[in-house]
Amino acid sequence: MKARTICALAMLLIVAAAALSPAQAAPIKPVKLGDRFPDITLPAAQGGEVALSSLRGKNVLIVFPRGRVDDHWCQLCHYQYAELADLEKTLQFRKKYGLEVLFVLPYDMATVKHWVEIFPEQMAVIDKWKNPGAEELKNPRAKAWAEQARQLLPKNLAMTKESMFLPFPILADGNRALSEGLQLFTLFWDYSYVEQNMAAVFILDKEGVVRFKYFSQGTTDRPGAEYLLKFIERML
Repeated sequence: MKARTICALAMLLIVAAAALSPAQAAPIKPVKLGDRFPDITLPAAQGGEVALSSLRGKNVLIVFPRGRVDDHWCQLCHYQYAELADLEKTLQFRKKYGLEVLFVLPYDMATVKHWVEIFPEQMAVIDKWKNPGAEELKNPRAKAWAEQARQLLPKNLAMTKESMFLPFPILADGNRALSEGLQLFTLFWDYSYVEQNMAAVFILDKEGVVRFKYFSQGTTDRPGAEYLLKFIERML
């Protein structure tokens, strides 16, 4: 009798603990248009954490930059952020469209902070691509790449460590739960064997529903900042 009573009490305690504990988070799965984007909470390089649930009532633009390319960082990823930041300076589009912008990288916080720190060097590399020296222009391939870079990356977004403008949270998906759940994280993409995300963009409405989804086919295939803002304007 005593043993039965102890067992019953133990079962009651287990049920009570389960009732009081937070619900298990549902596994993150790929989303399609019309799906609700998974609720996430990730740390930001600028400090603190960002919970997607706290942004309910706002439109949200989520950018997944590629990240690593072989033994260096993808310069186009930094340009993608800097281009949006430059437009935010002049247009204040977040206020205009009731919008938040998030960048998510599939690395730990130390690596993400390094990504932030090298913005000036990355912008300098892009500037050199577009404006090679006279000797480099003698090489037909360098000349062709300079012309392509000027078309692909038209804005001059040079910056220094003192002038860096980082208005959008840059989030560290260190355990890759989000990147892997959405099937973005990969070890091979666009001819590179390295830990990286396929470059992708999602736009969510104020209810957290996916209204725009774009997976890039290669690192130079990305929707531009102005195109994304036009889509958001039409979505409102």
